[in-house]
Amino acid sequence: MNAPSESNAVSRPDGKDQVRVLIVDDHAVVRRGIRAYLEVLDDLEVADEASDGKAALDRIEAMAAHGDLPDVVLLDLLMPKVDGTAATARITQRFPGVRVVVLTSFGETERVHAALANGASGYLLKDAEPSEVVAAIRAAARGDVFLDPAVARQLTQEIVAPPTGISALTGRERDVLILVANGYSNREIADELVISERTARTHVSNVLRKLQLTSRTQAALVAVYQGLVPPQI
Repeated sequence: MNAPSESNAVSRPDGKDQVRVLIVDDHAVVRRGIRAYLEVLDDLEVADEASDGKAALDRIEAMAAHGDLPDVVLLDLLMPKVDGTAATARITQRFPGVRVVVLTSFGETERVHAALANGASGYLLKDAEPSEVVAAIRAAARGDVFLDPAVARQLTQEIVAPPTGISALTGRERDVLILVANGYSNREIADELVISERTARTHVSNVLRKLQLTSRTQAALVAVYQGLVPPQI
């Protein structure tokens, strides 16, 4: 595919000629591919690369010390040490002028919500066209939000026809429902899922609220009825 023309370049209110991009992905081949594409564009500059969220945070701190922050961080979600969701939150809180665009293989709405809630300015799937990645970077640099068309459709559908019942639960909440049905206490759920007891309690409350239930016993019955756990004999 040919590179987008210069006429599509971002119009920057700060007068800078190029958008500086930090590429963050734990796969070197992905980073190299993105770099090769971006480097042929006059209005984009690859500032650096990082292989995980922690390395990205370290690089940004070092750049900040030299007054040379990236404009946009393009990052994956599932990475070692510090994942993309946590890295997004830390970047946007510590450096509000730096925009984050997520580029990942996972389009579940709960991941999208988490990324956007943590300050992401874009969310793309890795099967996106290179031109869409460029468009997302340029949009973020302008202060706009760019969503992958498939992700945007999911969010729109969620608004038009919100999920109900079991389908309203996130993957983690379904796990919690199964554990509740198996008689686990909040402490035991926390230990099983390696989360805090407070977080486990919040998940249980969310499950009951979304299913419009008032007790853990009712939740257990729903789990059995939905085939998530076998009936107790």
